[in-house]
Amino acid sequence: MSQARSDRREVQPVYRVEFDDPEGERHGGLPTFNFRHAPKGLATRRQLAAEGKTPGRQPIAAQILWRRGSRVRCAYLYRTDLARPKRPATDAQLAALLKAHVAQCICPTCGREFGYYIPRRFGECTDCHNTPAAERAEAWTEAA
Repeated sequence: MSQARSDRREVQPVYRVEFDDPEGERHGGLPTFNFRHAPKGLATRRQLAAEGKTPGRQPIAAQILWRRGSRVRCAYLYRTDLARPKRPATDAQLAALLKAHVAQCICPTCGREFGYYIPRRFGECTDCHNTPAAERAEAWTEAA
């Protein structure tokens, strides 16, 4: 029985020279860095959003390139010192979102509200979808 190796190395991303272009000479004037090798002060949209900021109409400062299989992937970087705080949603926007959420939870056939979105592929709740149309017509006439 052998012991588990505790000194296993963490897998590091491959450093590709083709993506190392801090001056932007080979990539159309846009500074280009390898994955996880961007300098401090630059961040992606997601990283800015995690800090509660947005790029705020600033131009793209640089890009990160990496290879995923045979495809080359790209992420744009923005300067963190020029990033602006995100604007909070207004009461009207929040009310509109709530109204849209409720509309997606109400079955158009039977009018019941569910705690989940009605499946778009059916266009109605699963009860109405599984019930034949003749039985639904009878239920409507009896209820009226």
